[in-house]
Amino acid sequence: MTVTDRPAAPLHGAELATGPDWLPTAITKGTVVLAVANLAANMGIVLTGGAVRLTGSGLGCPTWPKCTPESLVNTAEMGIHGVIEFGNRTLTGLLGFLALGLVMLLWRLRQSHRELFRLALGLLVGVAVQAGIGGITVLTQLNPWIVGAHFVASAIMIFIAAMICQRVRDERNHGGGYALVDGATTSGTRLGAWIVLILASVMVAIGTVVTGTGPHSGDPDAARHGFDAVMITRLHAIPVYPLVIAAIVTAVLVFRTAGSSKAQRGTTLMMLGVIVYQGAIGYWQHFTGLPEGLVLLHMLGSVLTIGAMASLWQRQTSRYVTPGAPLA
Repeated sequence: MTVTDRPAAPLHGAELATGPDWLPTAITKGTVVLAVANLAANMGIVLTGGAVRLTGSGLGCPTWPKCTPESLVNTAEMGIHGVIEFGNRTLTGLLGFLALGLVMLLWRLRQSHRELFRLALGLLVGVAVQAGIGGITVLTQLNPWIVGAHFVASAIMIFIAAMICQRVRDERNHGGGYALVDGATTSGTRLGAWIVLILASVMVAIGTVVTGTGPHSGDPDAARHGFDAVMITRLHAIPVYPLVIAAIVTAVLVFRTAGSSKAQRGTTLMMLGVIVYQGAIGYWQHFTGLPEGLVLLHMLGSVLTIGAMASLWQRQTSRYVTPGAPLA
């Protein structure tokens, strides 16, 4: 039997929170733009971080929070590695400004849009946490476990940013009272979404161990995991096969569910697409000796996978309904 996750009543009626008059009292086009910018920036900094590692620039700035004991910024003597590493650090500041801007645009909606505001606040806190982990990464001379934790923290932030994007875009496009689960679901499609989320998360987590075992350490003297590279790569592939099956089955179930929405069907296809892309690049890089360009493309696949699984999971399981304009 087909069921839906749509709550019985929309979440209207919260009072408008106080704040400066120049701050918006509704989800605006600017809110959507800034939400998308946060998602793009959090994905982008993973790729620039990958460039730091792949160019051997991980210790281009050998100290933290300064670039050298004497200089806050990189110096000419540090060469291209210092430029690359300091450039990546600078992007953290951009993330902070974008997250702070989103919090400000939601400030007067913090009561009516409490959950959305908390997610945005989580992004802002996450930037500070990421900066701290990045500092520990440098101070521990690129310890592979810390480097892995750095990526996991980015993955969580990408997931949160993707959740925010869906919610503000739905409210901007459809107004208040619009359910994120905008079509019919079944117990099978909801279970499938959960399985895809869990397996994709495991795949990403094990991928950080593969990275810490491989040759691209970020610095020639950086420590590596002592695992057998072939063994850990095979371990990384274990969740991939059931993930592919789960994504295909979920897509079939969603398309066969009467009343499923265009957005729900689209998210399943998007998830399938990024899985196929990621798998193809993964095997290609493995059999060609991990060339830097393919490794970077594989990292792109990782961030796209995180965004896609957030979208699929929300469209099938979320109980969120766009609050709409609060009461003045």
